[in-house]
Amino acid sequence: MTGLPRSVADALHSVTHSQRALAYLQIDEELKLIGAGGNLENYGLGAVQLGGQAFDQAVFLDGLLPLPETPFLLPSVELAGGRAADLHFYQHDDSVWVVLLDVTAERDQARRIQQRAYEMTLLQEKEALLNRRLEATNAALLATQHELESSRAALVRVHERLPRELAEAAGYIRSILPAPMSQPFAIDWRFVPSTELGGDAFGYNWVDADHFALYLLDVCGHGVGPSLLSIAVLHLLQAASLRDVDFRDPSLVLKALNERYQMKTDHDLFFTLWYGVYHPATRRLDYGCAGHPPALLMEAGTAGTQSVQLLKAKGSPIGLKRGAAYARETVIVPGDSRLYLFSDGAYEVEGPDGSVMSFDDLVHVLKHPGMDGQSDLDLLFQHLVRMRGANALEDDFSIVRFMF
Repeated sequence: MTGLPRSVADALHSVTHSQRALAYLQIDEELKLIGAGGNLENYGLGAVQLGGQAFDQAVFLDGLLPLPETPFLLPSVELAGGRAADLHFYQHDDSVWVVLLDVTAERDQARRIQQRAYEMTLLQEKEALLNRRLEATNAALLATQHELESSRAALVRVHERLPRELAEAAGYIRSILPAPMSQPFAIDWRFVPSTELGGDAFGYNWVDADHFALYLLDVCGHGVGPSLLSIAVLHLLQAASLRDVDFRDPSLVLKALNERYQMKTDHDLFFTLWYGVYHPATRRLDYGCAGHPPALLMEAGTAGTQSVQLLKAKGSPIGLKRGAAYARETVIVPGDSRLYLFSDGAYEVEGPDGSVMSFDDLVHVLKHPGMDGQSDLDLLFQHLVRMRGANALEDDFSIVRFMF
């Protein structure tokens, strides 16, 4: 603030703290939290403990450290509770300073503008198509007033078809999702996009005669761009078309996807992904995770008492930084178990009173199946709708259940 009057500098400092909810974390070389301050409560960090591992207390940092370069900016990162923040990383001496600035208002405004622009573009393109059709038949329409009135009526009918055609576009995404299965193990899913075109996608298929792949991805944002990227990645995984990649090894698959899809060359889009490979003969499940919520492995048992494992592995979202490494983890699946894959839209829901559903709430709902054969997947969606207090959710609802 050199050159500014003290009163002006103080005012700017106050605006940053109050309107941007400035907060910071200081992390040492051992990735331990050695300092914290500012408006931590705004980001759900009010209870952080100095001396503990930074990743355990600020999960959004997982996979981001050590820094690839400094200073480093990761814009508009979605945090728990529906907040968004710019993450500024600075290296100083032997520690890294992470500065958080709240950009929730800007994110929400950008989403609204983007949605309005998208809707206007679709209408303009449809209008242009209709105009070309009208020009092609203009000579015949000018013959009589009756024909002119008929063409106007036809134009109205075409405009009335627009919502149905948009729904058909959204239906295409559903059409490329795999059908539920009953043999050799039962698979069921629910997919409810928040808009006509969403950023979630999932699939499962045999890699070879002995290995079965299962995966779910979530592209950041909503609209045409995220939808096209999710479709492209889904086709690639279904066809196992990454050159020289063993699709039985989750770590290699995630690494190859990260090299192929970088946000700097893909319209600033990145995505999270959980990818696993199941070997039925040994009940072995190898899996990897690229910044995605962990899968839930629930063993058989009385409702509410089942043992639950969180299947998570270290790895950053696909597209954030080239050369990122991804861990491969392994678990032996107990008999009569259920495995759930889902995106964050399956539990990060805010109610009208500002309360936010937690990950533990999701586990609780899934551990208590409904009566009279009602699907636990439907029960979860109904729970989210009741909590939201509206028929539509803000994010895509995607969940897949495997029963081994």
